[in-house]
Amino acid sequence: MKILLLGIGNVLYADEGIGVHFVNYIADNYQFNHESHQLELLDGGTLAQGLIPIICQYDYLIVVDTVNANGVEAGEVYFFDFDKAPQEIDWQGSAHEVEMLQTLNMMDMVGDRPKTFVLGVTPTVLEPMVLGLTPKVAAAVPLMEKTLLSHLAALGFTTTRIAEHSIDSLIPHSYKRGVTIGENIEDEKHQI
Repeated sequence: MKILLLGIGNVLYADEGIGVHFVNYIADNYQFNHESHQLELLDGGTLAQGLIPIICQYDYLIVVDTVNANGVEAGEVYFFDFDKAPQEIDWQGSAHEVEMLQTLNMMDMVGDRPKTFVLGVTPTVLEPMVLGLTPKVAAAVPLMEKTLLSHLAALGFTTTRIAEHSIDSLIPHSYKRGVTIGENIEDEKHQI
């Protein structure tokens, strides 16, 4: 089975960049092994529909992003099957969140969407031109990490911690690591 861990977000808008920052954090700190499954990590930025040709190559997708939810505090972590989203998730957050929802729904209509899970955190603030995370969202990273590692372990992956980078230390360089659509796409994926 081919699995894609896809970070979505705009790193220039504070908490909006958590998906990208988190996937870079996991890529820099862990190595995953499985006898028969392949796991790849990808910074999808805000490309949404531009990612369709990539996403449809996978059997299983884990999207990491902000999620807008009614009546909850900032920094709440959610992990759910896309087909069984909790009622409080309203998908009315940022423009890229809505566009990613539309992308997954379009792929579903034509039968190209892989089994999809969402690992999300409710943002504190979406501020323009702030490279970094607010304290509540930064505090959610350990729970997001534990949730992802537990899910991958349930799929049979063994995990090796290869570094001790903090997410804060990776954020200043996140914008340099984004994906490029076209010929270089294979170079941009972190194959684990």
